[in-house]
Amino acid sequence: MNKRDYLIKIVDLGDNVRIYLARTTALAEEAHRRHGTSATASAALGRAMTAAVIMASDFKNREDTLTLRIEGSGPVGVILVTADSSGGVRGLVSNPRADLPATASGKLDVGQLVGKQGYLEVIKDLGLQQPFTGKVPLVSGEIAEDVAHYFLASEQIPALISLGVLVNPDLRVQAAGGLFVQALPGADDQALAMLEHNIMNLGSISSLIDEHETLEDIAALILQGIDHKVVGELDLGFRCHCSRERLLVILAGLPEEEKAEPQNDTIEAECNFCREKYKFTTQEIEAAKKNDKP
Repeated sequence: MNKRDYLIKIVDLGDNVRIYLARTTALAEEAHRRHGTSATASAALGRAMTAAVIMASDFKNREDTLTLRIEGSGPVGVILVTADSSGGVRGLVSNPRADLPATASGKLDVGQLVGKQGYLEVIKDLGLQQPFTGKVPLVSGEIAEDVAHYFLASEQIPALISLGVLVNPDLRVQAAGGLFVQALPGADDQALAMLEHNIMNLGSISSLIDEHETLEDIAALILQGIDHKVVGELDLGFRCHCSRERLLVILAGLPEEEKAEPQNDTIEAECNFCREKYKFTTQEIEAAKKNDKP
């Protein structure tokens, strides 16, 4: 039985923490399939996509979007992810086949692949005149610690964040997911200590996602001894907003020197996020140019 990708939001009944727990296995595998990522690049991209789709899940309007951009000094280059309030997310990396040997403990070396020098940028487009932008230096390149640093530095929210992607030897994504724990104002230190103790004794989030059928089962382990309730649920998936019509408008607006040479009067364009290919005739492009003129 395939385990679906979804997210749940949880609050403890003592109003100490807000928790987000997500399974993102299928969407991380879809990103790997479309981009042909190496094992470590799959882990980096999967972690970033998981973080972005959790962060966007609190947006109120369907049109609201969040962009997460990570640019480190490592060989993978830029990681760029966009997510929306309905659980859709898409992403890319500059060098999808970049890879590094595993660490001494056998883990994928995401920190070195991303690089410890650089920045993490969050852009929230909420339909206002100007998008909100927050930018912080990278802490480790492991992504979870970097996102936690962003929350503390840019939004003054202390957060415990765990992101994980388990990749098989055949490069297929076996399990992926994320856990965000955000302390609420006036949180009780004893409750926070109990929660942290529970989490530290459970192992990696990717192993929990792999071993358990539902997120609710994992939540019961994380919040053992703490009264809580699930207050929201959202289906997640790899979704791209590209279309033939949008790419035609982009092609029509490009200067001639930036367009590919037509083959048999046809130009092929590819979406960077999902790798879907679209073909256009030069006549279509010229017609779109004329229609765009006032």
